[in-house]
Amino acid sequence: MSYNLLKGKRGIIFGALNEQSIAWKVAEKAVAEGATITLSNTPVAVRMGEVSALAEKLNCKVIPADATNVDDLTNVFRESMEILGGKIDFVLHSIGMSPNVRKKRTYDDLDYDMLEKTLDISATSFHKMIQSAKKQNAISEYGSIIALTYVAAQRTFYGYNDMADAKALLESIARSFGYIYGREHNVRINTISQSPTITTAGSGVKGMDKLFDFADRMSPLGNASADECADYCIVMFSDLTKKVTMQNLYHDGGFSSVGMSFVPWQPMRRDLMNIKTRMVISFMDDK
Repeated sequence: MSYNLLKGKRGIIFGALNEQSIAWKVAEKAVAEGATITLSNTPVAVRMGEVSALAEKLNCKVIPADATNVDDLTNVFRESMEILGGKIDFVLHSIGMSPNVRKKRTYDDLDYDMLEKTLDISATSFHKMIQSAKKQNAISEYGSIIALTYVAAQRTFYGYNDMADAKALLESIARSFGYIYGREHNVRINTISQSPTITTAGSGVKGMDKLFDFADRMSPLGNASADECADYCIVMFSDLTKKVTMQNLYHDGGFSSVGMSFVPWQPMRRDLMNIKTRMVISFMDDK
């Protein structure tokens, strides 16, 4: 069901790769809610063909760009304003990649050249994106800029590796630039800390299947899906959240606030416990 939350608004979606991508789903829902958009991804991703298929479906243009290249980003905003006929109302940064993760380098054996690439692609690109937009005065008053992050920026998750450092930097950029851009142009900048999500990028994290299952069991509402994350992004792009800025917004079914979760014991697990432990649990269950 559409509510026309983005009727008449213009947006840029960075990072849509395939149907699993959160950015892909955000693009679809933004158009369904009345927005006109452009898409941007690396030239390699565009040549793969799936992004072009999304652009054809949504009747929008793809502007190839390396998100670590300031000239490319400057061109994305300039072209988008020309194509869409005015300033941009919302931007999604859904970009992340770690060469160390791909090469299975552990955190205590990082390749530092690859670490620099991780930080540049996954975090500094966000700063470059915002700075490029600001220098062109490309964002409308009360425009909304969102980047996707993960709770590993605050807590240690084995296997998330140097991406955790990148997400911490990403969230810091949102706060620091959010203050400046908000004070000067009323532009709001936030990050959304999403549940573990099975995407092309996410599947590269070691033990992702176990992490996904663990988070789903811990969260009182269960993991938030990519579709549900897209819904949240739409609300953050809309005028309903005009005074929300510089926030890291958890969208994780409550996971980030849980210290210990209650999951009913399975018979097999009870059988493995000694009698004394079972008596204690029985007493607690009776309460």
